[in-house]
Amino acid sequence: MSNTYDPRMPSMGQLSPKLIAIGVVTLLVVALAASSIAIVGPGERGVVFSQISGIRDILLSEGLHFRVPFVETVILIDVKVQKVQTEASASSKDLQVVETAVAVNFHVDPASAQKLYQEVGLSFKDRIVDPAIQESVKAIAAGFTAEELITRRAEVKNKIKADLAKRLIVFNLIVDEFSIVNFSFSQQFNAAIEAKQAAEQAALTAKRDLERIKIEAEQRITQAEAESKAQQLQKETLTPILLQLRAIEKWDGKLPQVSGGATPFINVDAMSK
Repeated sequence: MSNTYDPRMPSMGQLSPKLIAIGVVTLLVVALAASSIAIVGPGERGVVFSQISGIRDILLSEGLHFRVPFVETVILIDVKVQKVQTEASASSKDLQVVETAVAVNFHVDPASAQKLYQEVGLSFKDRIVDPAIQESVKAIAAGFTAEELITRRAEVKNKIKADLAKRLIVFNLIVDEFSIVNFSFSQQFNAAIEAKQAAEQAALTAKRDLERIKIEAEQRITQAEAESKAQQLQKETLTPILLQLRAIEKWDGKLPQVSGGATPFINVDAMSK
């Protein structure tokens, strides 16, 4: 590339005022055009703020929009589902301290994004959502014992979700899902629960042993009664035979003497008496 000076090319100092003016106007037009365009992305809404009249009564949807340059500002509000995971401390009905980890899915009501911004601003998570979660957990946990918070977990979850939804809808925030991640109790309560479970297990084992002993005893009684009946039946069957044998053992082999020469009838039963 040659650095040879070409006298036909004007230098900066030789530019005419007309060319400079055209360049300035072009830059102003480009800047003006850029400042008059607002882009609202997917899952967003645009709130228009005017330096003259404040929040305007219009809400921009997704897409390309025009605004008054240097006068109007477009504030983007995220209306997609957002997740908050936090911990809340509460007291149960039986005055046990409960540490609860919860997760909440919520979103801004798209139709009310303008009102939310006007009343709360963009810090609605810190100002509204987190405190509402704390209050809902405290309110519902107070209606259950510590043990019930575990055994009736699904019911507790639904009640907290319903309470939280009522608190947030006032600020145009909608609860999509609520989950209890974990319940944590004091060491003393955990020890008491373990002791109770051990006692219940021991009681169940003892009950089963008692039932087994009772069944075995009933089986022995039934067996003894059966044996007794068998012996009684055997005795009733063998007694006539034994009496006859004893009578025979006592007989001296001599027949009684009777007149007429006939052989007398020997009554063995009578002899055995």
